[in-house]
Amino acid sequence: MPQAVNDEDLFAEEMEGVKPLAREARVRLAKAKLSDDQQQGRRRAAEGQEELVNPLVDEGVLPLDPWYVLEFKRPGIQNGVYRKLRLGHYQIDARLDLHRMTTQRARQEVFSFISEAGRLGLRTLLIVHGKGQSTPGETSTAILKGYVNHWLRDLDAVQAFHSAQPPHGGTGAVYVLLRKSAEKKRENRLTYMKGRTQD
Repeated sequence: MPQAVNDEDLFAEEMEGVKPLAREARVRLAKAKLSDDQQQGRRRAAEGQEELVNPLVDEGVLPLDPWYVLEFKRPGIQNGVYRKLRLGHYQIDARLDLHRMTTQRARQEVFSFISEAGRLGLRTLLIVHGKGQSTPGETSTAILKGYVNHWLRDLDAVQAFHSAQPPHGGTGAVYVLLRKSAEKKRENRLTYMKGRTQD
């Protein structure tokens, strides 16, 4: 007489040899304690009150040479601040890896990554775009690198960016400096005023 097979045994037998899907290549480093403004921003986003439209293009941008150094700063960014960014002297608050992503997917990831980092009050980011692929007999071109260079210029929250130092990926990655949140500006003003008051 055949033995009855229960659902758990049947499920275990069917799942034998199945491997879990790879995790997203995105790593978030959130600050330990979020301010009231940051918490409200996260709540509004979770409730769907902020409908952000992605302005980034996903076609028509030329690829770049893998060794080309990305560099950009908006007017008003101090040279000393930009120099520290360029040399990798700022602590990286969050990182996004675009390896093996299509242009369309990378476009969405970059936009949501920058938007979320801005809501969280993060300031310095690292985006790894890679150096592209080369086929035998042809020069290597970095398609995503070209798009990242174009996209970051189109996002108002981005104040400056520069290709990373070798330990962080060299010309296959970029440091991104975001605009200070209103709360950070307030904190800096208070710190500055404390230094100017006399006892």
